[in-house]
Amino acid sequence: MFSRRISRFSAVLVLLCATACTSTPTSTDKITLGLSAWPGWFPWQVAHEQGFFRSNNVDVELKYFDSYTDSLNALSSGAIDANSQTLNDTLASVSGGAQQTIILVNDNSTGNDQVIAREGISGVADLKGKKVAVEQGTVDHYLLLLALTEAGLSQKDIELVPLATDAAAAAFVAGKVDAVGAFAPFTTTALQRPGSRAIATSAEFPGAIPDHLVVSGEFAKNRPEAAQALVNTWFDTLDWIKQNNGQAIEIMAKRGGVSTDDYRTYDAGTTIFTLRQNIDAFTPGVTPTHLNHQAGRIADFMVSTGLTQKRPSLDGLFDDRFVKAVRR
Repeated sequence: MFSRRISRFSAVLVLLCATACTSTPTSTDKITLGLSAWPGWFPWQVAHEQGFFRSNNVDVELKYFDSYTDSLNALSSGAIDANSQTLNDTLASVSGGAQQTIILVNDNSTGNDQVIAREGISGVADLKGKKVAVEQGTVDHYLLLLALTEAGLSQKDIELVPLATDAAAAAFVAGKVDAVGAFAPFTTTALQRPGSRAIATSAEFPGAIPDHLVVSGEFAKNRPEAAQALVNTWFDTLDWIKQNNGQAIEIMAKRGGVSTDDYRTYDAGTTIFTLRQNIDAFTPGVTPTHLNHQAGRIADFMVSTGLTQKRPSLDGLFDDRFVKAVRR
C-alpha cells in the first residue's frame, strides 16, 4: 500500500550531513534513485519496467522505500543518488545543512492531500477544540496548518493527535478523532466513515505541494550527464504513458498495491507536469506557480509555525538547465 510522506521535519534533520562523499563517481557508475508511494512518482516504475533508463544510456537501480522518511534520510546521508520528495521536505533538509538540488518537477498535488472531517463539521473553522489526527511534519500537517490559518485559527486551537497516516485514517474511521489529514489512498479509507467529507484539500492551495526529483548538490555539479539522462527518461516515460495508458495504469497500480479502478480516481488529484510547465515553474516569478516564490512562502511558514528553527537558503536549490536541455 501507499506510504507517502511519512516524514517529520525534525527527524529529517538528524541524518542530514552524517555521511560525507569520499569520491566522485564517474558517469558510468550506477545511479540509485529512490521513490516511495505517491501517484506522481510511480511513472519511475514504468520507466524501469519499460527500459527507458537503458535507452537513455544510464544504469539506474530503482529503490522503493516503504517509509518516505527513510528515503529522505538516504539522500541526505549519501546512501542514494537521487530521490523523489516534496519541496517542503527538501527545504527541511536544506534548513539542516543538506546541499540538495531540485532538477525536475514531477507533479503538483491538486486534491489528493485532504483534511477530512466527521459528520457535523462543515468547515475548517468548526475544528476549534476538536481532535485532529495527522502525521506531524508531513505535507498534510502543512496543509492542515494552511487551512487553519486561512480560517483564522492556529494549531493551538485544535487537539492535535500525532499518528502515522495509515493509523490516523484508521483512528478517524473508528471514531476516535474528529478529523484527519491524509493523502491518497488513505483519503479513500477515511471517507468510509459515514457522513465524512473533505473540508480542505490541496486543490485550494495551488502550488503549495509540488513534488520533485532531487539530487545532492555535488551530483548535479559533478554528474550533469547522469542528471540529464534521468530527466530525459522522465519525459520519455510520460510520452509512453500517454500512448499506453491502460498498461501504464496497471504497472503503477500494482506498485501502489491498489486496484486500477482505485488508481484512476487519483488522476485529478495529482497533476503531472509537462515539459513546458517545468520550464515555467523553474522561471523566477511572483506567483504560486513559480518555484522560487512558493519556496519562499514555505520557508517563511515553516519558521513561523516552528516546523524548523532556521530559514533554509534557496541558493542553489533550483537547477533548470536539465529541463531546458530536453528536446521534444
